[in-house]
Amino acid sequence: MAHTNLWSSENHALGYLAIADTIPHRTEAEKVLLELVPKTARNILDLGAGHERLLSLLKIDRPEVESVAVDFSATMLEAAKKRFAGDAKTSIIAHNVDDPLLNIVEGRFDAVVSSKAIHHLTHPRKRSIYAEIFDLLNDGGVFCNLENVSSPTPAIHAYFRKAIGIEDKPLYPSNKLLDVET
Repeated sequence: MAHTNLWSSENHALGYLAIADTIPHRTEAEKVLLELVPKTARNILDLGAGHERLLSLLKIDRPEVESVAVDFSATMLEAAKKRFAGDAKTSIIAHNVDDPLLNIVEGRFDAVVSSKAIHHLTHPRKRSIYAEIFDLLNDGGVFCNLENVSSPTPAIHAYFRKAIGIEDKPLYPSNKLLDVET
């Protein structure tokens, strides 16, 4: 499978930002993720953080949490810097998660989160990043991944695409979906 990732394109990133808040059922999924990250978390790592939508939501009822956001899209990093301007408790790191996390972040975390990012990685990289995430978690820490996965049947895939309003749009070449069981 060819490795395509459109997120370095400013036009692709801006197109996503224009619709990010309108993705159907996204808020329901985010609500579940927010419930699973302990309110007592002292530090959170967000991988493929984008414009920091998820981290902003997490900080609403965890304002004192130390957080690290990792992304490689210049457009997304600029949006994140604007969102967290003046927030000394949030660090923003430019790094492509296609590459190992080794020496990119320091310490361990009570929570590692990701939203709609890991499905852009190759399947072997998915496996290796999960191992890296495990090594970054404190004892009792949680990893919460709000993610796209492949559908078990073409009919369910068609239903999903219709439900999120993209049934007539081409498949994104950046997506490398894998079934949830794997």
